Amino acid sequence: MPNAQIGDKVKVHYTGRLENGEQFDSSVDKEPLEFELGAGQMIPGFEKGVVGMEHGEKKTIVLPPEEAYGPYNEEYAIKVERTKLPPDINPELGMYMEMQTPNGEPVTVKVIDMDDTTITLDANAPLAGKTLTFDIELVGLLKK
Repeated sequence: MPNAQIGDKVKVHYTGRLENGEQFDSSVDKEPLEFELGAGQMIPGFEKGVVGMEHGEKKTIVLPPEEAYGPYNEEYAIKVERTKLPPDINPELGMYMEMQTPNGEPVTVKVIDMDDTTITLDANAPLAGKTLTFDIELVGLLKK
């Protein structure tokens, strides 16, 4: 049987868990995830884990933050004066908001702290700094 290689289109079922065992995502009971190996569509460690798999093969991979969403960066958490927010926004802890970087790029931020005059917004990816475990099953393989 052929193995999945860079340039191949693959379909996988996966379940992602945090170090404490909490499941954060899964394709089980849904359509499998489809992507091209080497196209940069997936986090690096997930792609590397699929390369070399055979159709029907199952495996578990553990990814340190550097192979997943990167380390948590304290500089991406910024305090903002409430007066700088649009008047129609009523922030709540844990709320996600869409903002723009100074060069106009959209970025999703999470409200992680707040008081009467400021809110702290975190632009890190939600899974940044976390070690992730994935159970993967290769269910489709289209060779390039």
